[in-house]
Amino acid sequence: MADLSAFPITTRWPAKNPDIIQLYSLQTPNGVKVSVALEELGLAYEPHYISFAANEQKSPEFESLNPNGRIPAIIDPNGPDGKPIGLFESGAILLYLAEKTGKLIPADAAGRYETIQWVFFQMAGIGPMFGQFGHFHKFAADKVANNAYPVERYRDESKRLLGVLEGRLKGRQWIMGDLYTIADITTFTWVRGADIFYGGRETLEYAKFPAVSDWLERCIARPASARGLNIPVKPE
Repeated sequence: MADLSAFPITTRWPAKNPDIIQLYSLQTPNGVKVSVALEELGLAYEPHYISFAANEQKSPEFESLNPNGRIPAIIDPNGPDGKPIGLFESGAILLYLAEKTGKLIPADAAGRYETIQWVFFQMAGIGPMFGQFGHFHKFAADKVANNAYPVERYRDESKRLLGVLEGRLKGRQWIMGDLYTIADITTFTWVRGADIFYGGRETLEYAKFPAVSDWLERCIARPASARGLNIPVKPE
């Protein structure tokens, strides 16, 4: 049985099965990236619900694994050289899981780097801009009621990024063509999230991006991805 005692997070969220991947997350656009990938890869894992309401992501135990205090994070008891490894940042975790399994990423170097560039496109663009749009559009709407600039700024940049994605997806089933990859996973969870979490579908004019809309439906329709979108479950 794997020894995870070197990870203080396990004192607050004990592993029932320390021999499998431990996932610390929540059903947010960033959080579900990893559960979707794990489901797609068929890897055994144990999800732990991190409550934002209780500010658990800022607890000493959680920050011992991710000093940035953000979900998701994982511990893989079977890391490089057979030793446990803890990781945070969703993009880094997705790349690690893809390379660990040799799946969800092209085998050739050129395809691999092309996939990574689209992962970075999401991490540097879609995630931050959609997140800021959602903040001002929904959660801080009362604070900017007399100032349209914040919403307009992030709305327009989010629409521009959707246009970039639309251009990429025209004539393609997935971002990398015929292969569903971590680039799709890291991106569709945010495109879905801007609608589901922020109610931004009409404001961002999804109807003007038919290739994106069709691709989003294909992503959500994948059985493994659909399962991952609902993990981890909030404890009763």
